[in-house]
Amino acid sequence: MAEINTEEFQLELAARLLAEEDQRFMRMAIREAEKAFEEKEIPIGCVIVKDGVVIGRGHNQIEMLKDATAHAEILAIGTAASALSNWRLDGATLYVTLEPCPMCAGAILNSRVSRIVYGSKDTRFGGCGTTIDVITDNALKRPVAVTGGIFAEECLGLLKRFFQQMRLEKGDSGAKPQQS
Repeated sequence: MAEINTEEFQLELAARLLAEEDQRFMRMAIREAEKAFEEKEIPIGCVIVKDGVVIGRGHNQIEMLKDATAHAEILAIGTAASALSNWRLDGATLYVTLEPCPMCAGAILNSRVSRIVYGSKDTRFGGCGTTIDVITDNALKRPVAVTGGIFAEECLGLLKRFFQQMRLEKGDSGAKPQQS
């Protein structure tokens, strides 16, 4: 009979449970992004979790609030800080549907979030390593774990549908003009 390595088994079980938790909370972030879509905002959603409890939520509200900083992550950090009556979010995990931009990555560092889990990479403004890396080897010397790619296709699909719908509403097919 084969021996079971208890330590390996426990590590595998912990990894499986973490993956299930990541999927569960990313689904909540996707629901936040869908709210943004319905409000004609770029569909990015975020939830912040500490000790298995959602302490902050947000979705893009840039147009509604007329505020360039009203990104999903910034709003979720604000609600999480209010929920804890503390700006320090040590031990919290931030789930967001799109890789945070440099501004949001800086706010994540300043708020002491311990982990970032994102859906799709942001090839234009990604601040967690895709375009620029604000998180790794940061000047504040704060360790922040980053996991990307959770429901990446679904998160990217929501963004694509949004921009396609916006182009259609503006009468723009999205096709590039022919050059003469």
